[in-house]
Amino acid sequence: MHELSICQALLKQVLDIATDYPGHQVESITLKIGHLSGVEPKLLEPAFPLVSTGTLAETAKLMIESLPVKIRCLQCGAESAPPPNRLLCQHCGHWQTQLLSGDEMLLASIEFRT
Repeated sequence: MHELSICQALLKQVLDIATDYPGHQVESITLKIGHLSGVEPKLLEPAFPLVSTGTLAETAKLMIESLPVKIRCLQCGAESAPPPNRLLCQHCGHWQTQLLSGDEMLLASIEFRT
């Protein structure tokens, strides 16, 4: 389950940022995860409380937003949002495309409370 190690890395990043806000607890963490990232959001949600126990983020709510797949066609130049398992140009049907988004996992925001 690599989601556990992802949560550990995420928590380290959050706690590093939290050092700039002494005396504050982490209230919420927002992640943006692309469909092609290889990360399963449904597995992150139960893993996060396991790694955050006893930290400033122990009671934090983990919010996950999905990022769509977006491509650019190398034939016609059009940008489109195809299904994750069919990266063909939605305009001309060409198979040579460049992935613009959908494979990332981003720490979008952290909210603190005193």
